[in-house]
Amino acid sequence: MVSRLVLGCGSVGHDIVDEITDRGGRVHVITDEQSRVTALRDERVRATNADPTDPSAYPDHTDVVIVADADPDRNRRAALAARERYPDAFIMATTGTGADEETKAAIAAVADRVVDLERTLVDRLLDVTTGDDAQRMRKLLGVLRNLDGPLAVVTHDNPDPDAIASALALTKVAESVGVDANACYFGDISHQENRALVNLLDIGMTRLNRETAVQNYAGVALVDHSRPGVNDGLPTDTVIDIVVDHHPPRAPVEARFVDLRSDVGATSTLLAKYLSFFGITPDRTVATALLYGIRVDTKEFTREVSASDFEAAAFLREYADEGVLDRVEAPSVSPDTFETIARAIRNREVRGEALASSVGEIRDRDALAQAADRLLNMEGVTTTLVYGFMDGTVYASGRARGADLDLGETLRDAFDQIGSAGGHADMAGAQIPLGILGEVGGDSSDSLADVVRESISGRFFETLPDAPAAPALGDDLAREVPGLDLSAVESEPASDPETEAEPAEADDFETDEEDGSTDETSAVDQGEPDA
Repeated sequence: MVSRLVLGCGSVGHDIVDEITDRGGRVHVITDEQSRVTALRDERVRATNADPTDPSAYPDHTDVVIVADADPDRNRRAALAARERYPDAFIMATTGTGADEETKAAIAAVADRVVDLERTLVDRLLDVTTGDDAQRMRKLLGVLRNLDGPLAVVTHDNPDPDAIASALALTKVAESVGVDANACYFGDISHQENRALVNLLDIGMTRLNRETAVQNYAGVALVDHSRPGVNDGLPTDTVIDIVVDHHPPRAPVEARFVDLRSDVGATSTLLAKYLSFFGITPDRTVATALLYGIRVDTKEFTREVSASDFEAAAFLREYADEGVLDRVEAPSVSPDTFETIARAIRNREVRGEALASSVGEIRDRDALAQAADRLLNMEGVTTTLVYGFMDGTVYASGRARGADLDLGETLRDAFDQIGSAGGHADMAGAQIPLGILGEVGGDSSDSLADVVRESISGRFFETLPDAPAAPALGDDLAREVPGLDLSAVESEPASDPETEAEPAEADDFETDEEDGSTDETSAVDQGEPDA
């Protein structure tokens, strides 16, 4: 176990000691303030009443030295003594109060890390009162405080982890200023990992129906998408109060508060910044959900990731439950999903490094994405497309790894004339109304599957020779396509709404039947946890 020695113990030093012990760390404090020694011993912290600049009082060994007296000159002398006594230890030193530049330089000459408390305080105050973040947050607070009733925080249809976590976090921000808020969604939460996340963390979400939608709310916020009626069940003329999203919009976004930043990898990153800015300590549920949302949307920090994503993850990690994350990432798989994966393997057609597979009639669209992922692990395969049909629509999910093509643009070239398609360079999907494929002889699902296979696989393979090239690093932004809801067909647990569905064109593509009621649920669909 790492051993830590604290030299001097002003108020900041005591806070540091409390934080270390709260995390289960061991610490030895040396200070000549008897009252501080007594208080620390009452807290069961090892404390020695001695001069923190006297190396004869130091233990034989330590891994980390923290110099934390209020007096700058004592910190300088303690840091110098610690470096001479422990040449290999990591030394972090605070400057104390009122340190001049010469003293700061002397401390920096021997310490590995110097914390200028006064500069840190000034910087923090400037962050809170000036700059873009401060202006955004002041405007957000103004919008929230002007609401005269509860706020509906609405995700895109069939929400993914990033959307779920962002909605939950924004409700906490609203509640911090006295505004009641609910995390809301349309559609279903059906992917095993998404269901596991909601069930294991006991996340309460309100399932909306399209008839009454948000009639009982005084305000509406959109998270992880930016326009009403575009990949959600809201009427297109719904007045929106707040929008927070990391996807670049393809049309003007109207709301009283808009925060659109495509330079971060997840909307959860933005919400983590909100919590940090307002000094809101995230509870276990919020922190775990946000951390998972970031990890999933950035593909474990490998896709469209920014420094802000890493900073947000570091902030959340302290409060998150890693055990729950492990269980979410290894949920049980439904029999329907196993059957779909088996059919995808059995029916695969491989041409070069590309694979397409028709699985026929399906009951769960999420299984297509999982099958496409599994088939991508086959030797020599860099691109997969798995598709099936239900409720009058063909759904297709594609994956690419190490391929030279842009999969989202490739599927658009292949299927835009008969349906809608799009997505990322490495993850994309498509939806095609069955009626577009022409009349099918006979009523059997087998004959229908044959027609679907000939049309979809044929178009896919014909497009590959002239497929658009993969974008350069950093260019792979989500592409928004009217008429397409990718939240299910592209759903890893990480599937974000790579494209958004225009309501006027959505009828042929929507397959989620609403039951006419509004459900308040923490265990999704009232089912048992999948993990």
